[in-house]
Amino acid sequence: MNKVQTANKVSQQQLTDANGQQITCLRFAGDISSASKDAVVGTYQALDKAAHKRLLLDFKGVEYLNSSGIALVIQVLMEANKSGQTVAICGLTPHFTKVFTMVGITKYATLYSDETAALAAL
Repeated sequence: MNKVQTANKVSQQQLTDANGQQITCLRFAGDISSASKDAVVGTYQALDKAAHKRLLLDFKGVEYLNSSGIALVIQVLMEANKSGQTVAICGLTPHFTKVFTMVGITKYATLYSDETAALAAL
């Protein structure tokens, strides 16, 4: 049985932490694969890095994520690291929490169980 791929969507939202400081949230939905490069990397690269110093990547709406998609996420995290941005990730399934840890994503971003925990820590 072939999996039907759902188009990836990335939405950007400005959140506020408990101190009233802005955090940029990129919410991913659908599938993240090699076909998602424009949506994932393009959305990140369009951000003004000086204006968006703290990022939250929310994977709660992701239905499918393969190794090519993980490579795109790593590309974003490496660029964010070079730009001096702080990144948190939330909304991962337990399986992908384990995968992200195994592939070293935690060198570039901290993983949180949910948005509330991430916002409190950022």
